[in-house]
Amino acid sequence: MCATSANLIDHVLPEVALRQWVLTFPFAWRHRLARDGALLSDLTRLFVETVLAFYARRDGARGAKTGAVTVVQRASSDLRLNPHLHVLFLDGAYHEAGGSLVWTELSHLRTRAVGEILERALRRMDRHLRRRGLLDGATRDDTDRGSADPEDALAASAVSGRTPPAGPQWTRGLSPAPPSPLSFDKPLCASLDGFTLHAATRAGSHHVAAREALLRYALRPPLANDRLETRPDGLVRITLKRAYADGTVAVDMDPLSPLCRLATSVPPPRFHTVKYAGVLASASPWRPRIAPEPSPPAKGAPPDGELASVPERSPSRGPPYWNSVVMRRKATGDGQ
Repeated sequence: MCATSANLIDHVLPEVALRQWVLTFPFAWRHRLARDGALLSDLTRLFVETVLAFYARRDGARGAKTGAVTVVQRASSDLRLNPHLHVLFLDGAYHEAGGSLVWTELSHLRTRAVGEILERALRRMDRHLRRRGLLDGATRDDTDRGSADPEDALAASAVSGRTPPAGPQWTRGLSPAPPSPLSFDKPLCASLDGFTLHAATRAGSHHVAAREALLRYALRPPLANDRLETRPDGLVRITLKRAYADGTVAVDMDPLSPLCRLATSVPPPRFHTVKYAGVLASASPWRPRIAPEPSPPAKGAPPDGELASVPERSPSRGPPYWNSVVMRRKATGDGQ
């Protein structure tokens, strides 16, 4: 998490503002999307392309482009199976002018625009699913039906959180919301037919610590150790990051249930949970032009063309980019 975020800051992301767009899927879709990596990839692509087109239109210049880093999270705060998207967009767009790339930052984002993007993305998803004949199967609420496949049954149990082996959890559960019209519960947050889109989190271009913290949040693991507690009665308590609508702040379950839920959070084979799009994609010709300048060579480094002896890595040393993480924390006082 820390190493990947430091690598993105130091070598991939330009020094521009970042905005996080979080898309959650309806309760009835989660079982299918968790098991079908190809379908989730298709829906992710449609959503990211919709937001990329929005930024290009807002820039107004011909050929304007922006970029995004998508992180697929697969669990809720109570470890229930919940595939959802954390997409970090460059909050603006680049365009060619005089042989160089010019950055134009998004001046203002309105809540109504977030709702329009959600509507446009859902229309594209609906057409895609209907063309492939998957709409009925993708939207059917099959989280409680039996299955001969053990992995399929485990995924269904982890979505509902009500049946063994990934449940039950000793708390009042939340029933899935019925289809509803477009609504705006909070600023820069829209919901429609069980989907929600949140775009209120932003990190400025000059706030390096905020940009890295935003990346660490998107790349975080399913569960932090300080939210897990073994109770004297033998149950395991998971403290929620935010209370449920009914006031629940923690869930208790038997020790096997959280292990089963963690097992379902593992993505399908050959399914990448971190993806790049737009000018940040590896094949984009603009990516080398906007990437941060490489750091100057360290004092005493060998000249170009000469190889230096690389000392054997000590087991106590951190992974690549760890030194940059430690130095940045020391500079900001976070490591004290």
